[in-house]
Amino acid sequence: MSQHLSPPPTPNRLSTLVSKERELSWQIASNLFVSFKYAWAGISYSFQTQRNFRIHVAVCAFAIGLSLFLHLEPVEISIIAITSGLVLTLELVNTAIESLVDLTVKQTYHDLAKVAKDCAAGAVLVSAWVSLLVAATLLAPPLVALIMTAL
Repeated sequence: MSQHLSPPPTPNRLSTLVSKERELSWQIASNLFVSFKYAWAGISYSFQTQRNFRIHVAVCAFAIGLSLFLHLEPVEISIIAITSGLVLTLELVNTAIESLVDLTVKQTYHDLAKVAKDCAAGAVLVSAWVSLLVAATLLAPPLVALIMTAL
């Protein structure tokens, strides 16, 4: 069974994304600031290398911006933000799982590696569907009302 995988980041590109100071990142972070710095490095890596993460960030920003524009209640905006944040979180976990699986199987095909990657991607998909449903439920009524008043 053949599997088409996107090529991993080239060594030169990867070295610019994962700097030398991260070489010892397996050790316990010396302080809270360093922990946040490592977390931001993961978010930055995902944003730079994962097309779907960038798409989810854009859709999240659009949904929250639209909810502010439509003057939704704070709790409704919070619900949209929480579900959007869940999608972004699962996209980060998906990226971590894919990287770990690739490291483990050395970029070769393995049925269990496919299962792990597909399940992680499926978790992102389910959360995206739920987020879309929540946003549509909360945004559609005021958006339709706005369009009807404009006509």
